[in-house]
Amino acid sequence: QVQLVESGGGLVQPGGSLRLSCVVSGITFNAYHMYWCRQAPGKEREMVARISWSSTDTKYADSVKDRFTISRDDSKSTVYLQMNNLEPEDTAVYYCAADQGWGTTFWGQGTQVTVSS
Repeated sequence: QVQLVESGGGLVQPGGSLRLSCVVSGITFNAYHMYWCRQAPGKEREMVARISWSSTDTKYADSVKDRFTISRDDSKSTVYLQMNNLEPEDTAVYYCAADQGWGTTFWGQGTQVTVSS
């Protein structure tokens, strides 16, 4: 059974930081590209960051470049999203996802991030 379990969300003031974690089980973690995506109320889900299976390639949405950093620890089957200088527009449910560029994409249940004073 494949499981992706996110944690680390919460309420933070503008300008603050959070680190999200996603622990993965049931797949060969180091064979999968990993993603962080988010969905704000009334908006479509969007990709925030991606890291390749080998960690050699990362991609970010323009809206989070230079503020967010994706990383992975294959020894812990965990992917992280370090979010700095958070803005109210970053408020959303954040999801991690895994795929191999083909076939099934696996999703977590999401964690809420709220940026508000």
